Amino acid sequence: MSAAGFHIVRQAAQRTWLKTLRRPVPLTFSFVQPLLWMLIFGFLFQRFEVGDRFAGLSYVDFLLPGVCAMTVLFGASQAGISLVRDLQVGYVQRMVRATSYPGWVLAGKLGADVARLLIQALVVAMLGVAIGVRLGPNVLATVFATVSLAGFAFAYASLSCWIALKSRVQESMAVFIHVVNMPLLFTSTALVPVRQMPPWLQAIARWNPLTLVANDLRDALFLGGFPDPWMSTVPLWLLGFVLFAVARRAMARAVEE
Repeated sequence: MSAAGFHIVRQAAQRTWLKTLRRPVPLTFSFVQPLLWMLIFGFLFQRFEVGDRFAGLSYVDFLLPGVCAMTVLFGASQAGISLVRDLQVGYVQRMVRATSYPGWVLAGKLGADVARLLIQALVVAMLGVAIGVRLGPNVLATVFATVSLAGFAFAYASLSCWIALKSRVQESMAVFIHVVNMPLLFTSTALVPVRQMPPWLQAIARWNPLTLVANDLRDALFLGGFPDPWMSTVPLWLLGFVLFAVARRAMARAVEE
């Protein structure tokens, strides 16, 4: 990356962070919601037997990695909302025309979003420990799992930005968030182990990207196992780069129109 490219990425990232910090209510709610999921579902189903590989874990233990992944899912799906506002006020158009590098502008925004989402997931994990979750992490395995989680955040945030750039209206983002997030969540292992699902749902869950990151986090935080990069990390990052390229092209076209 050239010095000019680094400057563009840094400026776009700083602006994204400042916009987030100036809206403390949504940021605070992003921690309250996962805490409620853990408190309500975790203790409501505390007698639920997760069994198999997770024998010995309470349900709230099992739930924590899924809630961390869910936090990233919900946050990444909203990445395009701020982009809609920036398009409406002409910020994106000015930045791209001034720099001639839509990819760097988008990379700065997504980089800031991914970093924020990983920090949110870390805070959620700390909240889980505060309510009694018993972690036994393998530090190196946790790093590998975090890379997978970052890949998922990058891919899903890129998809959200692409939808924002194509539609340019807030209503379409609301539809995307509600129509896509819930099916992804409930067809994954974020809330229940795959063995508790009917066969047809098991087949879907195994290919769900949210399942990949939830399982990687569970293995790292409780079992000390390392994720298989060819089954999770590499596919998630490849998907992320494909969706980033699509979103970058949409940004370039939005400026030309």
